[in-house]
Amino acid sequence: MNILILQSSPRTNGNTAWMANELKEAAEKAGHNVTLVNVASKKIAGCLACEYCRTKGNGVCIQKDDMQELLPLMQEAEVLVLASPIYYFTMNAQIQAPIQRMYCVNKPAKVKKMMLLISSYSPGVYTGAKGEFMDLCNYWSAENAGIVTAKIDEQKTDITKQKIVDLVNML
Repeated sequence: MNILILQSSPRTNGNTAWMANELKEAAEKAGHNVTLVNVASKKIAGCLACEYCRTKGNGVCIQKDDMQELLPLMQEAEVLVLASPIYYFTMNAQIQAPIQRMYCVNKPAKVKKMMLLISSYSPGVYTGAKGEFMDLCNYWSAENAGIVTAKIDEQKTDITKQKIVDLVNML
């Protein structure tokens, strides 16, 4: 399968980045084609709600930024993995921009399954991110292929790594 991982932590050696890298390694080992993009290092603006893409643009956003490089990857992905730290009750701003900019094409064309990797120092703050993820799966008609959470004592552990490997093995 063609897997796209959107990793949104600005901390390249942080817990969320570690989870994304572990999933990439496990998926490649299982024979999948994997692309990992650190969207935190990209310049992707939020949607302007200008409706250019739905009127004059024929599905092309008026903004010219790094979303132009990301959109074809999102359109070709069969499995989309969102990897986000939780700073304040939901997925971070760095991952929100590319999600919301999908408005120009409505939804990724080939995505059949989605996964969510989330980490936080505080236990019990995952409800918002999980709800948002489930709504996205429903709207994009994608199967929820699993969620892995890692609170402070679960980050960068063999237990969390095994949960990630188990998700990949169920693809």
